[in-house]
Amino acid sequence: MLLIRCPYCEEDRPELEFRHAGEAHIARPERIAAISDEAFERYFFLRANPKGLIYERWRHLHGCARFFNAVRDTVSDRFVMTYKAGEPKPETLPEETGR
Repeated sequence: MLLIRCPYCEEDRPELEFRHAGEAHIARPERIAAISDEAFERYFFLRANPKGLIYERWRHLHGCARFFNAVRDTVSDRFVMTYKAGEPKPETLPEETGR
């Protein structure tokens, strides 16, 4: 079973307590009614699916119920780090800094 660290509760909890909420750091178009059909499709339906690290939103549904962001490796399914919603995308990751 995967353990996911909730940055609000500050503890590792079983994956069953969490729900995936899509890709993180996606900016909503300012005037969504004015965008083209192609731009609408890109915003709502097309997401990155890289092999390697991805930035995602998660929700601690059966805990504090708050949304947070996570960096996850899609190859190993390992969570590299989690951080609170609203915080900027990390410039460096723990593995890169040697922490």
